[in-house]
Amino acid sequence: MPALALMFNAFVWGVSWIPFRQIASHGLHPLWTTCLIYLVIATAMGLVRRHAWKGFAAFPMLVALGLAAGFTNVGFNWAATQGDVVRVVLLFYLMPLWNVLLSWLLLGERPTSGALARVALALAGVTVVLKAPGVDWPVPSSLPDWLGVAAGFSFALTNITLRHLRDAPGESRALAMFCGCAVVGGVTALIGTTAGGIASPLLASPGWLGWALLLGAGFIVANVCLQYGAPKLATSTSSVIMLSEVLFASVSSVALGAATMDPRILVGGALIVLGAVWSAFARTAPPRDDRASAST
Repeated sequence: MPALALMFNAFVWGVSWIPFRQIASHGLHPLWTTCLIYLVIATAMGLVRRHAWKGFAAFPMLVALGLAAGFTNVGFNWAATQGDVVRVVLLFYLMPLWNVLLSWLLLGERPTSGALARVALALAGVTVVLKAPGVDWPVPSSLPDWLGVAAGFSFALTNITLRHLRDAPGESRALAMFCGCAVVGGVTALIGTTAGGIASPLLASPGWLGWALLLGAGFIVANVCLQYGAPKLATSTSSVIMLSEVLFASVSSVALGAATMDPRILVGGALIVLGAVWSAFARTAPPRDDRASAST
């Protein structure tokens, strides 16, 4: 049951691009969608679990956690709605690279030879993915590509921040992450709308509401599954199960024509996933309660 719970969480995130694109088709930008959904979730949790707010006074770094989680969700949701879903998910999962760099810069953990090997493997994979025909250099070539990379970096930063907040109450951490998603999504959407690059949510047709309710309910159930399943499994096992998101996203997006799957993507994706699996089994596991709150 814990493994199935985590797999359901990965399934929700792997296919979340579908409702996001349906909502976008009704005129509501994914930034506004992210803001509104998490605003409702954060408000509800803040009212039901009022004592969770007390954690912010004792652990000011919860603000940084919220911002990191917010940029993660904004980047991933926007990228998956706009670009090739498989490319976005693969670029998002450049965890070995970002974890090594951030742990070295922020925690003073010098990379081992194995860590450097995992970084090389991940970089080889992303080079294969990005080196499309006609492209001179294997670098992100579109906004969704850059957003996918940035979202993966922010997610690694979220995990690093959680390691500093392992003594903070789990509910306070979850509330911080929900609030961060609402705030970052709202501020980014407001700036985009003011600048004229994003349509006002007032112009969207009402058909988006049903999809938003479905998406919000899915996020809530997925989070419950994560909180239930992750503490009952080894961190390495949880991390590998969560990689099934790549499978769910790939199958659904290719089947629905939102992505292409050619030998180059398969090879590059295999290298990236292999690096992530290797990293999952090689790293020292943090306290299990931390892992339960590491994803939104």
